[in-house]
Amino acid sequence: MSPKLVSLFRHYQKRLANIRNVSRSSIAEWTVTLTVLLFGWTTLLQAYVIPSGSMTDSLLIGDHVLVDKLVFSPAGKNSAHWLPYRDVRRGDIIVFQSPVENLTLVKRAIGIPGDRIRLDNKRLVLNGKLIEEPYAKHIATNVDTYRDYFPMNPPVGLQPHAVEMLEHNVVNGELVVPPGFIFAMGDNREDSNDSRFIGLVPRDSIYGTPFLIYWSFDAPTQDLESGNIGIDHLVDLATHFFTKTRWRRTFRLIRGYPLHS
Repeated sequence: MSPKLVSLFRHYQKRLANIRNVSRSSIAEWTVTLTVLLFGWTTLLQAYVIPSGSMTDSLLIGDHVLVDKLVFSPAGKNSAHWLPYRDVRRGDIIVFQSPVENLTLVKRAIGIPGDRIRLDNKRLVLNGKLIEEPYAKHIATNVDTYRDYFPMNPPVGLQPHAVEMLEHNVVNGELVVPPGFIFAMGDNREDSNDSRFIGLVPRDSIYGTPFLIYWSFDAPTQDLESGNIGIDHLVDLATHFFTKTRWRRTFRLIRGYPLHS
């Protein structure tokens, strides 16, 4: 092989090596980037769709929300100084694991440890003070002596957790929230399976708060309850995406309502 051919071969060999190095570097960078994004998504944020009307009008059926999973996490020794950790406050909207079944629920934190709670004809009395709740919705015209005058007159057939709550934590006609638990109710008070019926929410079962509606689509509950997307829902999306999307709710921030007793 002539010296010119040898030189040309070596020249292209070096260029090919550089291309390989660049490719490997790019792949490594993208791998790290995707890993960080995936870690951030699963650790800090979670997407969730509202399947029921228990939080109407604060959250509607079909609201797709992002849940902040960081804010209520246990603070580390060092991270507590530079990350926005805090405990659950009255009025926060919380996302938690139901204490009675394998369901994720979204309700409003009404009572924190030490609070005394009762309802007087559907109105909240917190630590002896009648509380104004502008977010609360009352759709039923009938009166239920337990639901509307909680914790009085419990009916037969309550969940065991609710029965235990009433047996051990009611003092002088008021529920006293024990340490390590939260009392939660839905804003749609007559259509909410909340602490009145399923018992207190363990603090360690609360894993976040919704902070943003990134999309809202007017879909029925049966299309949203399952973890799988059904054919009917796909057809509905394809044919009514623009007309059934609630555009005014897109990118709406979700905030709690402070309750002061």
